[in-house]
Amino acid sequence: MEILTVAIPSGRLFEPSLRRLQAAGLARPVVPEDRSLLLSWPELRTRILVAKPVDLVTYVERGAADCGIVGKDILLEQDHEVYELLDLEFGRCRGVVAFPPELLPEWTRPTRVLRIATKYPRIAERFFWERGRAVDIIHLWGSVELAPRVGLSDGILDLVMTGRTLRANGLVEAEEVFTSTARLVVNRVALRTKADRIQELLERLRSGQSVFVEHP
Repeated sequence: MEILTVAIPSGRLFEPSLRRLQAAGLARPVVPEDRSLLLSWPELRTRILVAKPVDLVTYVERGAADCGIVGKDILLEQDHEVYELLDLEFGRCRGVVAFPPELLPEWTRPTRVLRIATKYPRIAERFFWERGRAVDIIHLWGSVELAPRVGLSDGILDLVMTGRTLRANGLVEAEEVFTSTARLVVNRVALRTKADRIQELLERLRSGQSVFVEHP
């Protein structure tokens, strides 16, 4: 009996990822109190591995998981040898550059070296290099919106969904850098050795895509 191990991210994409797999008949409902990071349903020939988003693609690349669901933002930021098979079209958000209103004019001054705080240093480097802008990138793991308020940076490059957090921290969007949705990625070896299961997964996810409803 061939078990398919699917990695899903903890955090904001956990619930919609699990619901998507349930809709495809690849997972059972999970008790909210269940904190297990490894869920198994032998009757479905499926095992679910729950990983932090920044680690998830490593699990897939190294073969600890056959495939996984991860945000496009992670794929853009990290450099891993996995195949991206399907845009699952949920978890939509945008990566944007934002500044306090009084610093927004600096965005249009090409000679100004901008200090940008971000959780996405590689994306930021590419973005500003392509525009020929000198930039001092400050890599933070969280609370990026705080950086301009305390003088650590001029602006930020971060994910937004509604823009509410930007507004609450007195920031104004300057430009969109990328859009992100959940993607299905697969281990290169598993794509060959478990081709039938991967194909079954793809078909089930695609067939359920039109009826899947992402809850807020």
